[in-house]
Amino acid sequence: MRMLLVGAGAVGESILKVLKKRDPKGEWLEFVLVGDCRPERAGEVAAGLRDTAGRFVPVQVDAFDREGMVKLIRDNAIDFVMDAADPYVSNYIFDAAFAAGARYGNMGTWSVPKENPAYGLGIENSYDEPMTKYNFDRHEAWREAGNMACICLGIDPGAVNVFARYAAEEFFDLLEEVHVKDGGSLSMPQAEEGKIWFGFNVWTVLDEVMNPNVEYDEEKGGLWVEKPFAGAEDFRMPEGIGLNHLVKVEHEEVVTLPRYLKAFGLKRATFKIALEENLIHALRVIDALGLRSLKPVHVDGVDVVPRDVVAAAAAQPADIGSELTGAMCVGVHCIGRKDGKRREVFIYQRFDNERSMKEWGSQAVVMQTGFAAALGIECIGRGFWKDAGVFSPEYFDPHPYMRLAEESGFGWNMVELAQG
Repeated sequence: MRMLLVGAGAVGESILKVLKKRDPKGEWLEFVLVGDCRPERAGEVAAGLRDTAGRFVPVQVDAFDREGMVKLIRDNAIDFVMDAADPYVSNYIFDAAFAAGARYGNMGTWSVPKENPAYGLGIENSYDEPMTKYNFDRHEAWREAGNMACICLGIDPGAVNVFARYAAEEFFDLLEEVHVKDGGSLSMPQAEEGKIWFGFNVWTVLDEVMNPNVEYDEEKGGLWVEKPFAGAEDFRMPEGIGLNHLVKVEHEEVVTLPRYLKAFGLKRATFKIALEENLIHALRVIDALGLRSLKPVHVDGVDVVPRDVVAAAAAQPADIGSELTGAMCVGVHCIGRKDGKRREVFIYQRFDNERSMKEWGSQAVVMQTGFAAALGIECIGRGFWKDAGVFSPEYFDPHPYMRLAEESGFGWNMVELAQG
């Protein structure tokens, strides 16, 4: 595989760290262009990998320049593009990979909510561009070209999609519900009262949490949309992590899981995340003041984008790792039937922050995402996952991914919640 990484931020860097460790001799990962809009950042990441074979080469990439990306891909014989850039440029990168004849992967998709969402039944009534639609609408074009894109290839979406498919094949005769739960026990013990911190990309948090949230419910007629922070519940995470207070947010799994798991009986899918109370309050204020807007505001002769100001002023996820304690826990709560009886299981991945900082030099939220993405890239690079068209991870055979998770030390586990 000859790969172009677009976006050498914290998660992009973590992907490369894992890939280098997984294939130190370049047996399947032959060459990587480490691309970023900031050439100094691309150089810093490439140099930090200390690859004696020189496989990781920094390059400046303008994700808005489709033709420039196409030329870069072709000139370097790139056959796989991994998109780790901000979601608002993902469609440009996706199209450039297609035009250049390279396979493509990303960790999430772009969506555009309406100014006045209708809520209720039908995602199209609340979004001008619903998540994943741009990609799946081009499935036939990719299929006819004999090329493959795998979208939503991170931890969630990503690893959890694989977990759900694995559960459908191994633990259930009929898998009726899948509820993704993203939580853990991360905290900042030394933080002053009222401190706001984003564990992940600031842009992504602003979008996912404050956009209209979506769930899939066959009884309600399909994709059901509600206002932010709906569906609150308390869920006890395993391995001593404890009680998490979760709320629904917009996330791709509720669209992709029904696409591929209806054949296994799926009737309902949700995504919920645990949010720190200070962050919830801050997000409400940011939204109320219009500070998540992409529309420029004229201030003293200068046009500024409010969201860019928030993203630049907030503490960056890559810079807070040493201040965090605890662990991430991300998984799928699966409900269905086995041998004629009701069964509930939780399949999850736990990622400890202290271990993450010690072994990888990166905090748990970004490292867990990058590690999960790297395993998916390995499945593609080694030919375990291949087809023509646009897919998400639960389309493919889950067994190679689960084996790699165990072999690599990423790991996964399952607890029985109810049976009979």
